[in-house]
Amino acid sequence: MKTFLLLCSLCIGQLLLANNEGTLTGTIKHNGTPIPGATIFIKSLNLGTSSDFNGHYKFNIPTGTHRITIQAMGYETIERTVNIQKHQTKTLHVTLKENTFSLDQIVVTGTKTFKRQTNSPVIVSIIDSSTLNNVQACNLSEGLNFQPGLRVETDCQTCNYTQLRMNGLAGGYSQILINGRPIFSPLTGLYGLEQIPANMIERIEIVRGGGSALYGSSAIGGTVNVITKIPKESAYSLDYTFQSIGGRATDHILNANGTILSHNNTAGASFFVSKRDREYYDANGDNFSELPSLKNNSFGVNLFLLPTENQKIELSLSSMYEFRYGGEMVDKAAYLTQQSEERTHNVFVGSLDYQINFNDLNSSFITYVSGQKTNRDHYTGIFPDSPSAIQAHIENPPYGTSEASTLQGGIQFNHRFTKFLKGENVLTSGIEYVQDKVLDEISAYNYLIDQTTTTLGIFIQSDWEISPEFNLLTGVRADKHNLLDNFVFSPRASLLYKLKESTQFRLTWGTGFRAPQAFDADLHIAFAGGGVSRIILSPDLKEEKSSSISGSINYDKATENFIAGFTVEGFYTHLSDAFYQEPIGADKFGEVFEKRNGDGATVKGASLELRANYNKKIQVETGITLQSSKYDTAVLYSEDLTPTRTFLRAPEVYGFATLTYTPTKRFSTAVNMVYTGSMDLVHLAGAPEQTEDSYISSPTFTNLGFKTAYNMNLEELDSNLEFYVGAKNLFNHYQNDFDSGKNRDSNYIYGPNMPRSFFIGLKFSSL
Repeated sequence: MKTFLLLCSLCIGQLLLANNEGTLTGTIKHNGTPIPGATIFIKSLNLGTSSDFNGHYKFNIPTGTHRITIQAMGYETIERTVNIQKHQTKTLHVTLKENTFSLDQIVVTGTKTFKRQTNSPVIVSIIDSSTLNNVQACNLSEGLNFQPGLRVETDCQTCNYTQLRMNGLAGGYSQILINGRPIFSPLTGLYGLEQIPANMIERIEIVRGGGSALYGSSAIGGTVNVITKIPKESAYSLDYTFQSIGGRATDHILNANGTILSHNNTAGASFFVSKRDREYYDANGDNFSELPSLKNNSFGVNLFLLPTENQKIELSLSSMYEFRYGGEMVDKAAYLTQQSEERTHNVFVGSLDYQINFNDLNSSFITYVSGQKTNRDHYTGIFPDSPSAIQAHIENPPYGTSEASTLQGGIQFNHRFTKFLKGENVLTSGIEYVQDKVLDEISAYNYLIDQTTTTLGIFIQSDWEISPEFNLLTGVRADKHNLLDNFVFSPRASLLYKLKESTQFRLTWGTGFRAPQAFDADLHIAFAGGGVSRIILSPDLKEEKSSSISGSINYDKATENFIAGFTVEGFYTHLSDAFYQEPIGADKFGEVFEKRNGDGATVKGASLELRANYNKKIQVETGITLQSSKYDTAVLYSEDLTPTRTFLRAPEVYGFATLTYTPTKRFSTAVNMVYTGSMDLVHLAGAPEQTEDSYISSPTFTNLGFKTAYNMNLEELDSNLEFYVGAKNLFNHYQNDFDSGKNRDSNYIYGPNMPRSFFIGLKFSSL
């Protein structure tokens, strides 16, 4: 009741003050193009607003003379003096100039509202499209290694599915979003990181640790939000890349992008097309692939419409087709090969958002619906040896079908209190519903996953800027999962302290949970010892809960020609009733593992990131993560091995570095490196090289690559032609002890995802 009376008094106070106010309105542009997300504020009054998608802003300010500050990502900050009379509406149009450096980008993932990085209480890291271009990333999977705490690994020698590990936790602990929507289903998570082409991506926002609890289940390790390309100006590009993989396989990649804007910038569309054709690659000469063949075709469109200056409609549609084959490299039907996996995916993703701003842009209402549909035909099998088994195999080969769908709908309401206890507070509340359906069946193995999960989530958040130096973010999310009897409450709190303009201190605490269901890797069927291993869920499986705390120091100092900075972050997560896989024996098809609850687990560590930029000619960024991941009680990975507390596939040290040199507008060179420390793995018996189950400590790997580009301006065509060459894994630090033959342990794979490869390409684009 006290809180209600306080809010009422604040609202009444605002109404009384409105009698002594005027209105400031206008647009923020650059070269005639609107700048959305620009901030317009009066520092002395701690009062301000931001421009909408059309660059328009409007807010009420007290009468008198005020100094107005206008700033936007990538543009020079300017100040203007305005005098406002009582009930007067004053127009101030502003044109901003591009800045040489950009320290402070607009992000949305930390708070579900647009904020500058330095003002976000939750630290948000960004991988932008230029980074993806510099490292020659073909897809989302290849671009995610270039932030501290992130590591993408390949987990199957035959099909090469990938997963993202954040802060030492496996892929099932990472929430993957597309434009803020969790439409990566458990099945999509197996191959989805490779199915999203890089030319679809505008930027990737990353929130590590429990600070992302606002997004619900599976956000324990962190959240990755893939922001797709939106139309900013009319433009086009056409890009072709040829890769030679290990000198034995070829890879052809064709990408095209185009954007169209209406003459008044109230509507626009952004298109992308991607086509890839990669041959399979055999690393050890046994005629079984270590890299599967791939055929990808993807296309999509993002559209926006501004019916009025205060309304926005966004529609995103994309379709992805992938054929993937790995195993014996022969020209036969999959079921006649000695061992293989064949996958045909058809994935459709769509989302529709509507937003209206009102109350002098202090309030907004958002409603959205999104979904994905995946159809998959697949084969996973080993050709048997005995005549009777061969006959049974031919009569009923282990082909399967999969259907997966995700549907989400929700509403969100934001309201800004410009005078909240001498500060400013943005209250965010909402409700959303998510339904996941997974049907995966292989009748020959008596294998069936028929899983439907629903989650009703309710969230509320207070983003309180107490003063220019302090910001307190608090919130709670309540989830009702259909596999749980009660609501699960996930609170979080983050405190930001800004020391001058160059340094931010952050402290974040949050809780999370994972429901007792099958995630990503639980749906993968592996080969080992001449059979297929599968994972089943314990009938007594209950939810896994987490409590996380992290703290960071972020410093950036800019001079006229130079920027340098660092980020230090520490993290600690404790899991209660932690999931693990227990071997429970074998049947006629192979090994069976049961997913169970353990006592608990602790993941802790620290990351250091360094960055520098000299005059936009030389840019360096590097990061290293030190971590420890252990179960409270030792778990069993094989009946022939002693239990261990150590997480598998969790190196204690890993990191990255990028260096970009751009001496002129025509020439650029980018060098990148990914370092992976030693990690523990289990190597199961069955292949000729492996006669018994054993623990293996992998060697360290340094994956070095580079890209050199030369640009030519074709002024008569108003276009640019770019020619580029480069290499990946230049020192060929590739696994050299793969199993051979059809009885190999397909999970025994580690290190870089490709051997030494060279690429060459051409890109034709508008200026």
